[in-house]
Amino acid sequence: MDNLEITRHDEETRGEYRAHPSDSVAIGRLTYKKNGDVYVADHTLVPPEIGGRGIAAKLVEALIADARDEGFKIVPQCSYVDAAFRRHPDWSDLRA
Repeated sequence: MDNLEITRHDEETRGEYRAHPSDSVAIGRLTYKKNGDVYVADHTLVPPEIGGRGIAAKLVEALIADARDEGFKIVPQCSYVDAAFRRHPDWSDLRA
């Protein structure tokens, strides 16, 4: 998807990825809780007005890219993230 900015907002024990499409004020989110070097991906939410564009997939891809770069593992508690892990067996090394 063109014109989609994804930002990461990290706090001490939790954080989220935010997807900002340039043509909308709506924001997609993937939230997580941190437990050391394990991130529990607990919710993915894309508002209906920006749904159907692959935004949730881009949020998960950002999480995966950061896990590879930074060395943390992921617990896919969110059903969308869990389904993405099942579709991508090459991500199995990132599952906690």
